[in-house]
Amino acid sequence: MALQISTFFVPNFNYMSAIQPAKRIGKEFQNPIPTGQMKGGFFKILWKFMTAKEERVPAQPIGPFPADVNAYKTPPETGLRVTWMGHSSVLIEIDGKRILTDPVIGRASFVQWAGPKRFFEYPLPMGQMPPLDAIIISHDHYDHLDVLAMKQLANITTPFYCSLGVGAHLEAWGIAKSRITEMDWGQTASVGNDLTITATPARHFSGRGVTNRNQTLWSSFVIKGSRHNVFFGADSGWFPGFSDIGNQFGPFDLTMLEVGAYGEGWPDIHMGPDHATNAHLALKGKVMMPIHWGTFNLAFHAWREPVEKAIQFAKEKDIQLFLPKPGVATDFRGGEYSSNWWK
Repeated sequence: MALQISTFFVPNFNYMSAIQPAKRIGKEFQNPIPTGQMKGGFFKILWKFMTAKEERVPAQPIGPFPADVNAYKTPPETGLRVTWMGHSSVLIEIDGKRILTDPVIGRASFVQWAGPKRFFEYPLPMGQMPPLDAIIISHDHYDHLDVLAMKQLANITTPFYCSLGVGAHLEAWGIAKSRITEMDWGQTASVGNDLTITATPARHFSGRGVTNRNQTLWSSFVIKGSRHNVFFGADSGWFPGFSDIGNQFGPFDLTMLEVGAYGEGWPDIHMGPDHATNAHLALKGKVMMPIHWGTFNLAFHAWREPVEKAIQFAKEKDIQLFLPKPGVATDFRGGEYSSNWWK
């Protein structure tokens, strides 16, 4: 099936945000606060990754979770509907617009014959995707920016909104420069007349090799429609900037925050369930959707552990969680919801 085409909206930038632009030293972007990327050394981490005994990959196959394309023929009853495609890829239907985040259909690797593979297929082939108004790419790591998905999206007109420097990857894979809007922290782009996307800080890093670290930016995003306000956290370690984002752009109806791929070797660049629930509170979120879990083997914890711990911390902190089944277009009704699909 041919990819469907959407209307191209020319972004109108707003620079009035109090969020500070990203800083560089030489060619490298800097985190909001000092940040280490890996503790213990590469070979120690690699050895642990090869020898750890946790059930990091499901012992029995899970899925498939095919999305029902007919679900998108009618608008969401509540104005906000979410289809989780796994990891950090979400199809967000918000106040009449459709936004796709970080689609990854292949392995989270620089080659497709080795490296972390999905536990289940991407629920909706790119060729069956409903018309999109925007595609967000948070940063250039392999589990967020996928060459296979990008090449399949190259022949439509949907605009891309991405962090500074990421556009060069998209252009190299056939996406027209006119479709790409690179964003610095604090910049806001308009999608149509009644939805805005704002790039906000994150505490992470970038690079698709060992020689080009941090030469492209990493971001989180505020997605604000006429009725709903959503925060897409992408990848980030904990930092006080969540409170700044919450104070300026919150409260949020729904925060989408990473809970997986944490480890003692990289405490600064991923949050895990405890810090993610703290970030939700700092953001002034009403309901939290855990993302970045249950799709790839990227850390030493068992594959179910992130969601189980997120539920535990949410109960302790009086946080409502939104946990839809992969591939199911799920209306957001403003309260707690759990499909329990991982059980």
